[in-house]
Amino acid sequence: MRIVCWFSCGAASAVATKLAIAENAGKLPLIIAYTEVAEEHPDNKRFLKDCEKWFGQEIQILRNEKYQGSIFNVFEKNRYIVGIAGAPCTKFLKKEVRQKFEQLTDRQVFGYTAEEQHRLDRFIDANNDVDIWTPLIDKGLSKEDCLAMLRNANIELPEMYRLGYHNNNCIGCVKGGAGYWNKIRVDFPQHFDRMAKLERVIGASITKSKGERVYLDELPPDAGDYPKEQNIECSIFCHMAEEDYK
Repeated sequence: MRIVCWFSCGAASAVATKLAIAENAGKLPLIIAYTEVAEEHPDNKRFLKDCEKWFGQEIQILRNEKYQGSIFNVFEKNRYIVGIAGAPCTKFLKKEVRQKFEQLTDRQVFGYTAEEQHRLDRFIDANNDVDIWTPLIDKGLSKEDCLAMLRNANIELPEMYRLGYHNNNCIGCVKGGAGYWNKIRVDFPQHFDRMAKLERVIGASITKSKGERVYLDELPPDAGDYPKEQNIECSIFCHMAEEDYK
């Protein structure tokens, strides 16, 4: 039996991993695994190295070599970006990589936060054979708590957070709304243009404006409302949880 911590270069998965390491205290073999995607911000490599020092062990990097870990390779080869069936990038670059690596006896650590109980419930319904451990939900920790705990550990947040994004997803996540894509248009114009061109090639739009589907190259610059700041004030729960790894 081993413990597998799924690290995503996000604040929540980092804190969940740190707590799991502390609670396990060397009792079982513990592996930290990261499914790498080519379109993530390059600062993620710096964040990963900082977290390795914090964890006191290396992170094992996994990748779907069939697609070279690229969302665009997935979209182009499958002629599908996102829709009712979800996003194929998640299926091929995250889920399939995890399933290939996992073992039936693994206890798997995921960074679901206190406000994501509904996501955990859906995951359990779809994966009832997985022995799942959610340290953040167990301790009532929110995403904002996790951001603050990294700050308290003197780990600089990934660049996407510092630019005001809620999650450290790929640059240009196909699950984002109109406001998100207008922010990408400003912060990462090359990524915006690449996705806009791909939409036209495939013939499918990924965003809506005023309730109607619209191609990115026709998206009004003022569409949507993506908040520029986020609250990382630490709550009482993160102070309590920090005591578990000090």
